[in-house]
Amino acid sequence: MNTNQMKKQYQILLIASLIFLLASIVMLVLGKGAQAGPFIVTFFLSLALGIRGHVKFKGFSFTVLVFAAVAASMYYPSFFTNVGDFQLKSLIVPLLQIIMFGMGTAMSIKDFVGVVKMPKGVLVGLICQFTIMPVLGFAIASLFRFPPEIAAGVVLIGSSPSGLASNVMAYLAKANLALSVTLTAISTVLAPLMTPLLMETFAGQFVPIDFLGMMISISKIVILPIIAGLLFNYFFHGKAKWLDRAMPVFSMAAIAMTVAIVTAAGRDSLLTIGLFLFLAAIFHNISGYFLGYWSCRALKMKEQDCRTIALEVGMQNGGLASGIALEMGKIGTIGLASAVFGPWMNISGSSLATWWRDKDPNKKTNESKET
Repeated sequence: MNTNQMKKQYQILLIASLIFLLASIVMLVLGKGAQAGPFIVTFFLSLALGIRGHVKFKGFSFTVLVFAAVAASMYYPSFFTNVGDFQLKSLIVPLLQIIMFGMGTAMSIKDFVGVVKMPKGVLVGLICQFTIMPVLGFAIASLFRFPPEIAAGVVLIGSSPSGLASNVMAYLAKANLALSVTLTAISTVLAPLMTPLLMETFAGQFVPIDFLGMMISISKIVILPIIAGLLFNYFFHGKAKWLDRAMPVFSMAAIAMTVAIVTAAGRDSLLTIGLFLFLAAIFHNISGYFLGYWSCRALKMKEQDCRTIALEVGMQNGGLASGIALEMGKIGTIGLASAVFGPWMNISGSSLATWWRDKDPNKKTNESKET
């Protein structure tokens, strides 16, 4: 298939997405929102495929696909809760373990050596990561007066470590990729201790927290798979190229599936407080970027490091938060915040990274030195 044919197909998909969007709006205006499901889901699917033909918007394709998954799970929750007698939510932890294994295969001891090479950046990044977002989460949950378990979920997403998405955004934003990878690796390894500690401190105001149980759950989801991945990388480095190609695709599919399952489980709660939870997620995420960035600027750090830490602070591991909520037996309530935060985080992170990409970080650093 030549380039012109592909461009034409992308254009047809975008036109189709516009038609399905208009059809969805008409259905909603006519008060037939309950029957608008197929049009809304197809709109997101055709849009996700159509924008892949445009360089500037290609990076948003996965996020739009996640919205398609969310729409499908809201309209047809039964497809994402059970298959016969099998409960789909039991897939969440195994999927996360495979994702973490893939993360381990992409890591090496060099990722942890960054602590020695960039001690200030790592220390500041970790302090910001485990203070700004949990405190914001507690403040936002209290301000919005969410039900206790929903409020605990907002704190949980703030108490989780950063995820792999922040590394991709750091690369796009011309930030310090080495620092980003190091911070993600170390914050993830610290999660079995820090996340339960923060949850007990802040979310304990809303619901009882089993510190030891949560520590064991996170270790099972994160530490063991990462160790297995590191060992795999050490002994089979370069011998399983198919795995390097497959893991990103599998990870994206697993994240979309996890979001759909969590959304379906908490559908009734989302219909009640969904808008407020979405507003809370936007405020939480953007505040994380803002405070992370300007905390570093106040410490006169390099522009690249400021961008990196802003992204690390603002972008949390929503998948891990969902897994923890499942282990707590509260996937339909405590897990909701992560299902809402995740898709929005990818939109905001991509937008911020694209905006920074066109601004020379070295020029910003030189201007700071002059002032």
